[in-house]
Amino acid sequence: MGDVKLDSLDETRPVATIYHPLAQVSVSPGESWRSFGMNFTVRTNSDPANSISAVTAAIHQVGPDIPVVEVMSMNDVIAQSVSPQRFNMLLLACFAGLALILAAVGIYGVLSYTVRRRVREIGIRIALGASRQDVVRMVLADGLKPILLGVALGLAAAVALSRVVGSLIYGIRATDPLTFAAVALLLLIVGIFATIIPAYRATHIEPVRILREE
Repeated sequence: MGDVKLDSLDETRPVATIYHPLAQVSVSPGESWRSFGMNFTVRTNSDPANSISAVTAAIHQVGPDIPVVEVMSMNDVIAQSVSPQRFNMLLLACFAGLALILAAVGIYGVLSYTVRRRVREIGIRIALGASRQDVVRMVLADGLKPILLGVALGLAAAVALSRVVGSLIYGIRATDPLTFAAVALLLLIVGIFATIIPAYRATHIEPVRILREE
């Protein structure tokens, strides 16, 4: 028989447990084992809700005075067990989404500002004979260097903190490669657009106009 999870589905280590008959439980004088609550599990071939009345009737045939309360399906039991992790994950996801939005806005603002400061340089290069495509590729290559470095450092930090985050989630791995790839791709796309758009606009400004500006 394999290990079971007694208290929560996120248990990582088995706990030593002894099973014994309920009739052998020591009780106080005047009490009986019937005063203790019990969990009874039934496997059905159809919707569990349709079997509640039949199971309750079978229990009352054995013990007419046994109350049947808190009847739940196994899905409800699982949902109740992982509800703290789901709440923590929802809260963490909200903060992570806000951080992602701030990161995307910050990346776009910094890179577009950096490219706009190079408008004079772009005008000089075009005046000296450089093609618009070459200038855009050059600016894009320069802009992607800090983006790639930042994404690499962010992924390394995320993997390093995965053990801490792993205690707050259930159902997925803390080092989910799809999530990491999606976030990295999103930030990379933001960086590309933040670089290409102002660079493309700068290359379509008349070089004489750019050179005349202070």
